[in-house]
Amino acid sequence: MQKIKTALLSYGMSGKVFHAPFLAIHPGFELLGSWERSKKLIQQDYPEVKSFPSLESILEDDAVDLVIVNTPVATHFEYAKKVLLAGKHAIVEKAFTTTVAEARELADLAQEKGLKLSVFQNRRWDSDFKTVKKIVDDKLLGEIVEAEFHFDRYNPVLSPKTHKETANPGAGILKDLGPHLIDQALYLFGLPNTVFADIRMIRQATLVDDYLDILLYYPDFRVRLKASFFVRECIPSYVVQGKKGSFLKPRGDVQEDNLKLGQQPNLDTWGKEPKSLEGTLHTEIKDDILNLKVPTLQGNYYDFFDGVYQSISNNTVEPVTAQDGVNVMRIIEAAIQSSKQQKAIDI
Repeated sequence: MQKIKTALLSYGMSGKVFHAPFLAIHPGFELLGSWERSKKLIQQDYPEVKSFPSLESILEDDAVDLVIVNTPVATHFEYAKKVLLAGKHAIVEKAFTTTVAEARELADLAQEKGLKLSVFQNRRWDSDFKTVKKIVDDKLLGEIVEAEFHFDRYNPVLSPKTHKETANPGAGILKDLGPHLIDQALYLFGLPNTVFADIRMIRQATLVDDYLDILLYYPDFRVRLKASFFVRECIPSYVVQGKKGSFLKPRGDVQEDNLKLGQQPNLDTWGKEPKSLEGTLHTEIKDDILNLKVPTLQGNYYDFFDGVYQSISNNTVEPVTAQDGVNVMRIIEAAIQSSKQQKAIDI
């Protein structure tokens, strides 16, 4: 099996939790190391890898095939462009960029260079969302009427991470949790016709948005996306209503929490939710009214990395394409415009 030699641009939480563990267990990847500016931590976990002193040292290393751009959002465009110009494949975390124009430029550059460029939308492989997608794909609710997705937390305290709380193009809930919700909606339903949004700042002394309410208008149904830091008691994170029934699912994916505890992923038991978090399906099938709990599908971010491996090794389509990233940015820009003008924006 061809080894795709990979470097990270950061070994903070995202590198340590979301990327390195899956690169380590996938036989098709070899983790070469990470750019580390001050703290030199990666060799504590992976003694055989390098701590790169600069971005240039990664770009000039002929051994590096793939670079994961997991730095603050405001740097994504600059760094990803340098990676592609150096002839290396790239994975870019969400939000893909800060503008649609930047996203399109990266997508065009990757195509021009014949390189693979993927956006790290790992939440497509959450157990809860995978279950919601199967319910919709299997048409168990009949014609969809509306859906509502939440990514809510109770966290009124400002983050100690400066880049998250200073006013900059990559900061705020719209470009942090928003891309997860938006990508899931587009993955299920495609691009909407129109966007209406309310983006607010509600924490004391905050300089960045921390509340979003986005309504996506499709020809025959609506999708609402909400996220807030002032939700102490969460309602179901996924509510899908159809002409024959409803599906309600709490957020239950265990991967992030387990990774933060230092647990290592695997291909067997990883990503299995507790039974107590199963979703409720109340629908009509062949004239029978059913009201039952639905077993949750297994989640595993490994599948994203395997998709990247297949795209590079076998020239298949990336698991999340650059165009997917462009489309999410189109919704984000429309949401910003809508909130400022207090009107619906056509896509």
